Amino acid sequence: MSPLSGTSARTGVLRWTVHAMAAVGGLAVAGIVLVTVADVVGRQFGFPVKGAYDLVRVLGAIAMGCALPLTKAVKGHIAIEYFFQKLGRRGRAVADTLMRLILLGLFILLAWQFVLQGTMFLESGELTATLHMPMFWVPWLVALACVATAGVTLWHLLHPGRSMIRPRG
Repeated sequence: MSPLSGTSARTGVLRWTVHAMAAVGGLAVAGIVLVTVADVVGRQFGFPVKGAYDLVRVLGAIAMGCALPLTKAVKGHIAIEYFFQKLGRRGRAVADTLMRLILLGLFILLAWQFVLQGTMFLESGELTATLHMPMFWVPWLVALACVATAGVTLWHLLHPGRSMIRPRG
């Protein structure tokens, strides 16, 4: 049996995770909109949304973290094409591989640091200011997003020139 025989199953799990995180991020953005609109309208009638700042802060962190894997998977990031195009084919391949290796290390490091941050929040009992919601799970969710982004980066290293997920529209 080939060591790569489970590759398509792992790719399927990674794709599912990327799409699930994008859905969570999209729901977080929708939540930001709903809370903000409800708070603005509520203030006009003397009924602001209690904890709107807490909710928008948490939902913003979720939206940003959960957007990372899909953005990386569809290659939706910003690239400095001017310098990249000045390199020859081999130079572009080397630069691309080097940058992906650096990103892989960076996202693994970020995931580790977010896990530590979440653990610190759990141990200290960190809560949001108004709603007194526990905060430990937010860095842990962003850590999962960083792990998924590292997985996408590794996939791109192993499949150069291919997009893991094609952007729609």
